[in-house]
Amino acid sequence: GFSFKKLWAFTGPGFLMSIAYLDPGNIESDLQSGAIANYKLLWVLMWSTVMGLVLQLLAARLGCVTGMNLGEVCRVEYPRVPRIILWIMVEIAIIGSDIQEVIGSAIAINLLSNKTVPIWAGVLITGVDTFTFLFLESAGLRKLEALFGALITTMAATFLYMYITVKPNQGDILIGLWFPWCSDCNKEAIQQMVGIVGAVIMPHNIYLHSALVLSREIDRSDKKYIKEANLYYSIESAIALFLSFLINLFVVATFAAAFSDKSDADDASLRNAGDWIYDKYGFGMKIIWGIGILAAGQSSTMTGTYAGQFVMQGFLNIKWAKWKRVLLTRTIAILPTIVVATAATDHLDDMSSWLNVLQSVQLPFALLPILHFTSNHRIMGDFENGRYVLSEFDW
Repeated sequence: GFSFKKLWAFTGPGFLMSIAYLDPGNIESDLQSGAIANYKLLWVLMWSTVMGLVLQLLAARLGCVTGMNLGEVCRVEYPRVPRIILWIMVEIAIIGSDIQEVIGSAIAINLLSNKTVPIWAGVLITGVDTFTFLFLESAGLRKLEALFGALITTMAATFLYMYITVKPNQGDILIGLWFPWCSDCNKEAIQQMVGIVGAVIMPHNIYLHSALVLSREIDRSDKKYIKEANLYYSIESAIALFLSFLINLFVVATFAAAFSDKSDADDASLRNAGDWIYDKYGFGMKIIWGIGILAAGQSSTMTGTYAGQFVMQGFLNIKWAKWKRVLLTRTIAILPTIVVATAATDHLDDMSSWLNVLQSVQLPFALLPILHFTSNHRIMGDFENGRYVLSEFDW
């Protein structure tokens, strides 16, 4: 029967995975969609999260059944050329996401320091600070999961406070969630629709989740235990993504209400939002916003580092010491970020929107492998996808 004790034992990987749904790229997409299209794109956010949940559950199932992460399965199953292409595309997705995450943290540091710390310096601080994750992981997986839980709680508390203070129209929120259209939407709103999908469903996060579930020991000699693990991972992932959806909804609705005057919509960016909030709501709200963004940036850069490790280890079968893998994956991601932060400081917001679109373009390089492998009876046995994928998750 169902056991809360067992659910707690399996709780952790889903919440680490859900951080990618709350990174600065998501937050910027949320505030821009709210400012540009008000509540009209909430349905895109909701159904993107639902689709993301299905893909994350497939990733968790692959890890539970095979004992390998998605990168490792790709290495075993695919010939050299398509395998290398997949790896390169996933690395591009990781770098694009990391640019948003690191710059988001740098913007938060710049904001909280009253602009004493420039953005490029904030990038360097964030790049070094992510090595904190390596220390915490060596102290124990549960401590690392507790840190991410605290950061998610911080985001929920700060953005909920802003939501309550601004008081969005609840009826408009319900209409935006359940009526899938975007009347009178311009080109910018259409770009936001594509960007929301890319911001919510990140390709490398599917690879990450398939690896995170391997942190729990499962007796794969008995299908009963595999089925049990799938059940608890499904419940945990659903709870985690529901919470991430609520946090994203808080941001969209807050800025939809705050930017009811469309003449201010040009200020709807991660970089400018702090000053705009200060002018309209005061110093306290500005600090709360900065703390929420910093929590989003710090948590997502750490999980991005985690994803980079698993992807490189899976595709290339690298057996280096952990600190060497962290150093390599951090360097691959941080160098382009530093270049972008210093060379394109005045265009960070436009770049972030296009990076969200890039994630949408890269999505098939995770979507196709996970659907292919989880539908393969030779790999999955009795746990292969049925005709209706959602019916297979033992809710």
